[in-house]
Formats: sequence, structure tokens, C-alpha cells
Amino acid sequence: MLYNSVHMKSVLTPLDFLARSAWVYRDRIAVVDGDRRFTYAEFNQRVHRQASALRAFGVLPGDRVAVLAANSAGALEAHFGVLLAGAVLVMLNTRLQAGELAWILNHCEARVAIADPELAAGLPPHIRAITDYEGWLAQGEFPAAGTPPPEEDGFIAINYTSGTTGFPKGVMYTHRGAYLNALGEIIEHGLTSRSVYLWTLPMFHCNGWCFPWAVTAAGARHVCLRQVDPRKVVELIRAEGVTHLCGAPVVVSTLTQYCAAQGIRFHGGLKIVTAGAPPAPAVIRAAEEIGASLAHAYGLTETYGPHAICAWHPEWDALPAAERAQLRARQGVPFTVAGTDLRVVDGDMRDVPADGQTMGEAVMRGNNVMLGYYKNPEATGDAFRGGWFHSGDLAVMHPDGYIEVRDRQKDIVISGGENISSIEVEKVLAEHPAVLEAAVVAAPDEKWGEVPKAHIGLKPGQTATAEELIAFCRARLAHFKCPKLVEFGVLPRTVTGKVRKNELRARLQ
Repeated sequence: MLYNSVHMKSVLTPLDFLARSAWVYRDRIAVVDGDRRFTYAEFNQRVHRQASALRAFGVLPGDRVAVLAANSAGALEAHFGVLLAGAVLVMLNTRLQAGELAWILNHCEARVAIADPELAAGLPPHIRAITDYEGWLAQGEFPAAGTPPPEEDGFIAINYTSGTTGFPKGVMYTHRGAYLNALGEIIEHGLTSRSVYLWTLPMFHCNGWCFPWAVTAAGARHVCLRQVDPRKVVELIRAEGVTHLCGAPVVVSTLTQYCAAQGIRFHGGLKIVTAGAPPAPAVIRAAEEIGASLAHAYGLTETYGPHAICAWHPEWDALPAAERAQLRARQGVPFTVAGTDLRVVDGDMRDVPADGQTMGEAVMRGNNVMLGYYKNPEATGDAFRGGWFHSGDLAVMHPDGYIEVRDRQKDIVISGGENISSIEVEKVLAEHPAVLEAAVVAAPDEKWGEVPKAHIGLKPGQTATAEELIAFCRARLAHFKCPKLVEFGVLPRTVTGKVRKNELRARLQ
């Protein structure tokens, strides 16, 4: 452990998670990557060798080290080895184009990149790329010598946002924030040394929502998966006894559809954590139908991934499935480590009534809110105006203190002076048996100013008409909220799976 000699307080750093598990669970399997299996002792040795090799490569404390790799042992090791070397980790989205990668690497001033050989061609020529990872790792020493002591509030990672417009912003994480948010994952999702975590969530997305550190802290097993394929997911769940996995709603729906089509149901207590976009109640019900327990978390890149959780009450188990799904679709309350620092406020930073109807902006602060935007003080100041981080999400506060996100500020539809939540309409459309996914945007209208337009992706082998879907909505929503226009086709997405609503709106101009 790392101690302050004056106050005898240990520095909060995720590096201690690995140090402890390598001692307590030294002979237990820590990482599964294809045919390779590493114990916690071996995992720790490899991390030290990575840190040592980085120092020998010329990496100095504070330097940025980029990683362009699929979910693998090497990418997982970088969540500890880069920190141990005193450097700053920059996980790169493997789906970005060369120009996008170049912009990020230039902005963060990365000195070196650890890259999968098949992805390295996308890196700019001035970046020193390590592609023979195992050969390079063998050059490192165990234990790594001369590693600098961590500073609790020192920043350890930069995660670039995947917004649908403009240049990405570099979100800075700290030792303290990563440590505490990882503990939050353990508490909220029940991770123990018996847990087996399947990497269906990209490690480049908010550092895998801090699960690289959380799973390690629990002494649980990491099972790496380089590409999400529902057949392979099911195979690994059965072979490894997977207990936990994470993913956006589109990942959950892909898995549930495959399982439903194949008649597959899990009986081992599989827990799925979904976040990234509000899941439709239909997606939540589908998860229950294959035997999975689905937890809905909410957060942003700026909050280390999940900040809030729809904390479940045992008495809700007795409710009908439809009511349970509606409750699970709410974004809920802050993580244990976040305290009570989650509010819904109006433009003057006053709390909106807790009536489940009045919309305001979700704002938060606390241990798991970013240090700021890298080299962007103006954006940082704007994000923290009034002393709270502004999410840009429009939400309501329910009487029981649970929040529910209704829309992004830029995605609200204002028709004839009425505010229409695109998410509310999308949830209803997702209830239709033929609908796989739905995205609602504002379309210009001569009479009403703008009206809802629905973009629909249908399930394989299913058909539906615009008239049918509009009538379906009119039977369930106030008529002014219902789509006036419907378009069918594949929905455009960002590299992290979010629907590009800006592209859908651009088609209307």
C-alpha cells in the first residue's frame, strides 16, 4: 500500500487493487484471452513488465500512452501498466478512421501507442507504435523499478467523447475517481471473487466503465472478447460460467434476439448492466425472458461512465412484468460513492418539482465527476457552471427521488409550443412487435413549426407500414406526440453505437 507518512492515509489508486489481488488470489485465474489464461500473479507480473518496458522506451511521468487494441489481455494490462509507469492512458476507439485518430493523438500529444498489428496502419507515421506486444513485453522487468508514486488527484486517463457533432473533448480521469467509481461498480453490481466478467463492452469506452479496475479489485475473472458476436457470447457464458457483462441497449437486444430465436435461456444468474442510452421497456423484458437480470445505469464519459443506478427494491419483484420494466427503465439514483449529488434543475439552478412530469437538466457532482476537459478550459468552465456538472440531458424527478431521462436538450421536439420527448415516443415504438429500433427527430412543419418523425429499423423477417406504426402510437400516446412521418431503414450510428440524430436531422434540410 502507498501511504502518506505524515497523516498515514493511503493514496486512493486503482494500482492497489491489482497489488492486493495478486497477493490474495495469486493462483486464481485473472484473465482469459482466447486460449491463454493468466493467474493474478502472472497478470501482476505482466503489468510490471509493461510499466518497465514503457520506461525503457522513453516514456516519462505525465506522458500520454495511447492504446489501439480490441478487448485483450494487453488492453487490460494497460489500465494498470501505464499508470504504474506514471503515464496517462489514452484508449483509442478502434472504429475511428485515420483522420479522427490523428486528431486525437495530436491533441493529447501521445508519445507512443500500443496497437494491434491489424489496426496500426490507422496511426499517424510520427507515432512510435508497439505492435509485437508479447516480444516487447518480454523486455520489461519484474518488479518494475523506479516507478513514481501516484498522486491521488493526478490524472491517469483521457477519454475522448464520441459526440455526434464537432470535435471530441478529452475527459480527464484521476486515481481517486477511478478508485471510487470502481468500488461503486462492485457495490452496485455485486462483484465478488466468484464473479466472471465477460468483456462485451469496449475497454475504450470510458475505460470500460471502470470495470478493468472493479473486476480486478474483486479478484474476479476477466474474459476478453475481441468482437461481440451473440453466438460467441453464449458460448463463453456457458464455458466460463459468466456472471456479469455490460453493453449498450443495442448489444442487449442483439443478444436477447439471438437467444430467443435459438430457444436459449440462462439459469446461472447472469447479470447484465446496460447504459449509454435509455433502454426501452421492451428490451428490459426481453432480457428477463432469457433468464438475465438487467440493471440500468446512467452516466456520461464525464462521470467515469455510470454515475447513477436504478436501485431495485425487493417489493417491486411482485409487480407485473410491464410495470417492472417501466421502473427499470428509469435512470434512478446516484451510486453509493456519489452520495446524493444528482439533481434535476431549471435554467436558474432551482430543483424542479418531484412530480415525474416537470422537465429540467440533470446535473451532478461528486467523486466520480471528471477533473475537466484536457486543454479546454472554456468548455470545462461551461460544463461546471454553478458548481455542478451539466449533463445536457433533460429529465424529470419522480416523487420517490428517482430521475428519468426524457431527452437530450438538442433532441427535444417542440410542436405547436408543446415539448415532446423523443425518448418517450421511441419507447412506445419499440413495443411494436416488428420494430427493432427507433429514433425520433424533429421535422420542419409549416403549421406546427416541427413535428416528430420516426426512423425505424425492423426486425429480420418483419414488416410494418407507416400508417400501422402511427396508429400504434396514437393508441398509447397523446396524439400531438405521435409521429407524423415514418421512414424505414438502417439507423446511422456513432462509433460507440449511439444513433446519429444529427445525420437524421440533416436529411430533412
